[in-house]
Amino acid sequence: MSKQPKSLHRRRFLNTSLAAVGTGIALPTIIPSSALGLDGAVPPSERIVVGGIGIGNRGTYDLGCFLEQKDVQFAAVCDAKEARRVAVKKIADDKYGNQNCKMYRDFRELLDRSDIDAVLIATGPNWHCTASMYAAKAGKDIYCEKPCTKNVAQSLILKDTIRRTGRVFQAGTQRRNLPHFAFACELARTGKLGKLTRVYAHPAGMQAMTSGWLAPEPEPDKNVVDWNMYLGPAAWRPFNPKLLDGFNFEKGGGLVGGGVLEWGSHCVDLCQWAVNDVLPPVEYNAPKDGQLVARYADGVELVFRETGWIPLGSCPVRFEGANGWVEAGDSGKLVLSSPELLAGRTVAEIDGYPATFHVRDFLDCVKSRSQPKGNAEAACNAHIACHAANIALYLNRQVKFDPVTNEFVGDEHANRLRSEALREPWRL
Repeated sequence: MSKQPKSLHRRRFLNTSLAAVGTGIALPTIIPSSALGLDGAVPPSERIVVGGIGIGNRGTYDLGCFLEQKDVQFAAVCDAKEARRVAVKKIADDKYGNQNCKMYRDFRELLDRSDIDAVLIATGPNWHCTASMYAAKAGKDIYCEKPCTKNVAQSLILKDTIRRTGRVFQAGTQRRNLPHFAFACELARTGKLGKLTRVYAHPAGMQAMTSGWLAPEPEPDKNVVDWNMYLGPAAWRPFNPKLLDGFNFEKGGGLVGGGVLEWGSHCVDLCQWAVNDVLPPVEYNAPKDGQLVARYADGVELVFRETGWIPLGSCPVRFEGANGWVEAGDSGKLVLSSPELLAGRTVAEIDGYPATFHVRDFLDCVKSRSQPKGNAEAACNAHIACHAANIALYLNRQVKFDPVTNEFVGDEHANRLRSEALREPWRL
């Protein structure tokens, strides 16, 4: 597997070729306008070549956002399921009018390609962290759907690996790039609400579970469904076709994320942004009256609650301070305690939760080598908050977390839930 980007990057190719003119080396005289960036096209030297890993329902939507960008060239797809490989290849080939999109069953073959700059990872959560690690070590930038990790330990390893390898990482928390959510977080971060007292997140299911098995069925040919690769680092279990649908849960032998990690990671991520992306809370109480209250080191409360929201659409968040409050949701609308908080500004209302702006942020950072809004450190802290809350739910009691040592204080049972073993031969 290649560990470093290619020595002669195509973004330097045109300059190298033009320099060769002065040396008397013959060059073709007919060059397509698209290769020169004419007629509004982006020249190949400035395109970001992207590969996709695990492109199912959500991944196909993400892929559409990537294909909208003129400076993206989607070149390869990897999936454990043949039907998905073929479907994604058709999307790409139809887009470009050729048959150039390559298909792979093993993502390591895709990562070995020196021409691929970045990968879109939209597998099930059992693969997110492991595939991201392999991609970072192969020198690829990463857009990874969430939840990005299965436990506290993976969150820390992911953050450290991205920092060490110098890759650009964007978690699929696309609401960080929507204007009304960004404005609500700005009000909280900049003191416009006064001293913060509480931030509220919607968990979409206040429960924690352990993963189980379904009845064994005959395993298909691995060219049709590679069951071993589909499970990847998760604990083995017999094949059942129902496990191929959605795959929006964790299949490891330990704690499953539930609504706190799956949908809640969006809302908790926004709450983390509102408190300026500080380290995660230090105390997580047992659920009571449909709420779970966590506390940051400075006393601000992070409240997980399912009910009591203003009807502003899915993924609602609320931030309260000494001088006012703001609430927002996927309708694109804000409700403020006082119109003066707008300070004469107009905030764009974008209904739903489109990822186009988030993808564009990622691509811009790939080019500039700067940090995107859903970077690995921000994702790490938000995911740890979700994992710790999930552990408090599962144990049904208070747990205290030290964000410096990243251990639960004097709590052997909770500490055992910080990580889980990966199935052979996978390593982080």
